[in-house]
Amino acid sequence: MNTILETKLLTKQFKSQTAVNQVSIHVNEHSVYGLLGPNGAGKSTLLKMVTGILHPTSGEIFFDGHKFSRNDLNNIGALIEAPALYENLSAYENLKVRTELLGLSDERIREVLEIVNLKNTGSKKSGNFSMGMKQRLGIALALLNHPKLLILDEPTNGLDPIGIEELRDLIRSFPQKGITVILSSHILSEVSLIADHIGIISNGVLGYEGKIQKGDDLEHLFMSVIREHRMGA
Repeated sequence: MNTILETKLLTKQFKSQTAVNQVSIHVNEHSVYGLLGPNGAGKSTLLKMVTGILHPTSGEIFFDGHKFSRNDLNNIGALIEAPALYENLSAYENLKVRTELLGLSDERIREVLEIVNLKNTGSKKSGNFSMGMKQRLGIALALLNHPKLLILDEPTNGLDPIGIEELRDLIRSFPQKGITVILSSHILSEVSLIADHIGIISNGVLGYEGKIQKGDDLEHLFMSVIREHRMGA
């Protein structure tokens, strides 16, 4: 199986604090990779380096078989933190603003609204959407440019059980569409239902990476990694 994203000893320091410490992850094409870790573990910092928001202090990123460059952002879609929506605009209008910038057709708007199940929202302003609908619209925005890799940072935060289930089904559908997903979360039960492979990060260090096997005690594995790296901190 091809590796679409690889980091080698990726490190990010903020003055005296090391937020990400020599992390090397391997994300297989057409899969869902779960990036697990407690709040403050370094997950978002790692993903911000992969999406070009932050510059690494040291280390390398490889995308689709070559060293990462800014041009690769054309093949990456991301929803990090809250979706950036114009709350006075409808779902269609929000997407229209982005397609104008990207030079895409209105047909692509209809395609992504279909994918995220928002095609029947009409003229309803996105400010009046539920949290789950806002998250799905954020994902639609990230999908517009036909990304090979979709990065979702804590996408189920604040969602009710129905919203979580809808989002889970949506994320699981992406590999069949040729889209690889990196999903960061601190909710083990969600990741165990969605991901094919996981990486566990604690205190900026990747303590485990591997395939999820049926019957794995993910909680035990997670807690042992967290304890080990907290003790080593």
